[in-house]
Amino acid sequence: MTTTAPYGAWPSPIDAALAASRDGRPGFLGTVGDEVWWIAPRPEEGGRRALMRLRADGVEETPLAAPWNVRTRVIEYGGQPWAGAAREAGGPLIVFSDFADQRLYAYEPDGPDGAPPRPLTPVSAVGGGLRWADPVVHLDRGEVWCVLEEFTGEGPTDVRRVIVAVPLDGTAAEDREAVRELTHDRHRFVTGPRLSPDGRQAAWLAWDHPRMPWDGTELRVAETAADGGLTGARTVLGGPGEAVAQAEWAANGTLLAATDRTGWWNLHAVDPATCRATPLCPRDEEFAGPLWMIGQRWFAPLENGTVAVVHGRGTTSLGILDPESGELVDAAGPWTEWAPTLAVHGTRVFGVAGSPRTAYEVVELDTCTGRSRVAAAAHTDPVDPAYYPEPLIRVFTGPDGRDIHAHVHPPHSPDHTGPFDELPPYVVWAHGGPTSRVPLVLDLETAYFTSRGIGVVEVNYGGSTGYGRDYRNRLRESWGVVDVEDCAAVAEALADEGTADRARLAIRGGSAGGWTTAASLTSTDLYACGTISFPVLDLVGWAADGTHDFESQYLHTLIGPLAEVPDRYRDRSPLHRAARLSSPFLLLQGLDDPICPPAQCERFLEALKGRGVPHAYLAFEGEGHGFRRADSMIRALEAEFSLYAQTFGFAAEGVPELRLAE
Repeated sequence: MTTTAPYGAWPSPIDAALAASRDGRPGFLGTVGDEVWWIAPRPEEGGRRALMRLRADGVEETPLAAPWNVRTRVIEYGGQPWAGAAREAGGPLIVFSDFADQRLYAYEPDGPDGAPPRPLTPVSAVGGGLRWADPVVHLDRGEVWCVLEEFTGEGPTDVRRVIVAVPLDGTAAEDREAVRELTHDRHRFVTGPRLSPDGRQAAWLAWDHPRMPWDGTELRVAETAADGGLTGARTVLGGPGEAVAQAEWAANGTLLAATDRTGWWNLHAVDPATCRATPLCPRDEEFAGPLWMIGQRWFAPLENGTVAVVHGRGTTSLGILDPESGELVDAAGPWTEWAPTLAVHGTRVFGVAGSPRTAYEVVELDTCTGRSRVAAAAHTDPVDPAYYPEPLIRVFTGPDGRDIHAHVHPPHSPDHTGPFDELPPYVVWAHGGPTSRVPLVLDLETAYFTSRGIGVVEVNYGGSTGYGRDYRNRLRESWGVVDVEDCAAVAEALADEGTADRARLAIRGGSAGGWTTAASLTSTDLYACGTISFPVLDLVGWAADGTHDFESQYLHTLIGPLAEVPDRYRDRSPLHRAARLSSPFLLLQGLDDPICPPAQCERFLEALKGRGVPHAYLAFEGEGHGFRRADSMIRALEAEFSLYAQTFGFAAEGVPELRLAE
């Protein structure tokens, strides 16, 4: 039996602590012999990333206890932080980057007496130091090949990146000169090298400012020399207008690459000798995505010549592609979203997948039988699933008749309903990136709101990935315009059709979504309030050494070259439109954020001083770009709910009241 209660005031078993405990997903899968290893979030352990192991006998364990934190800071967003190799004796050898000092360590989990990891690389006192990512262990060479990010000065852009070979014997632990550089630093960004099956060639990706990796990258190939170096490096695919997202060698020596030369990231076979690229399964679907982290993997070749692929349009599936025939067969199962991490061993494929009813879990596909099963990190229901959202995939119409993709999560509870004469409040969620998208996977943070009677709509506005290059390019020089318009169009449509209360619309987002939230609040009067998290607020300051190197020239495509359109940088910045802001807002910021530093928030608040706008500013010690600690996430989520309660006029039972200053 259901009880009628005001929207927003419904009791729910999903509290902020529960939502925080389920934050994050398994990532960076790999196989080491018959074992599967990956990285798992630990919000309750200070947000560390734990190294996980699934033994061949099915036992799941955490071999490294706190404070070991397996995470790299390369390009600040990180990437593949570990690699492993099976050995004939002594068990597996694991190499990983630890977050505390960013050194590479070698670890023998089955070694005698529980020996701790030993360092392989030195510490540098220059700038951000030495950082390592996307490693591959070569036991036959006695080395681990990976990306080195080396700071040459104190500034965020005083940095070089090269592909290197680190000796496994530890001789480079105190000696930077013992690290052998395999490539020059002519390219600003590189990914880790992939060695061909015969060991005679290596392939990797490279790109340069002002391009981002989804704008244009180059697939580079070189021969391996007798001395172990790389020679004759050349570009065989890609360029300024073509984004190669991943490259791998098949077992037969064929070079495979995912490139968007057709307008969609499709898989191609590449001949390094002729630079000819042959499409293997041409479709208006994405077989890759934006390379936000070095080492993301959307496809993986199997020993029998087939290729495991993550593909789709909006949502994603796991499929097995026969490169000879172009036939693609999808794996069966309830999962509707696959993360960009795949690993293979023999005839088995491992991935990370979820659905609107399940969080991400490690899934195994046996390609011989076609059967899929949960292998590890299995989803469990902490509450009755009846409290989960029941989302709708919708396409709205925006300005000029353009399509806008969105996920609508209406208020939902098994034991409460709203008054017949009341429409529910809705919060528009603007995702980060902005070159990204919102996956449709169970998220208890969403359920925290919907189970209390607040609707959520996640907008994959123009510029989002998953819908082809044209959709992605809608945001070129239009950031702060298209994203704001698309979010507003969706909110307006929900109000017009009687789904949402027009007087109780809110908007929230983090990072680039924080920008869209702030830009929306300072350019429209549509929203009653908003939650702005670790945002970009000042384009001029962000472009002038106000962020890290990876995104330091991102605004060239999002806004335009600063020297050519300086007024655009100023006019679109929420900092310079602060006088237009009248809606209450919550501002959340990590004090250790190198991507969107707290200085922008401080300047924004200074510009608002004395204007009488109700607001709160919560700054978190020890948090960077995005919150990883359970206590931070709990405080932020409860503060956001309190803001909505005060603005929309309902009681927030059991939630600390957020004090709003003016």
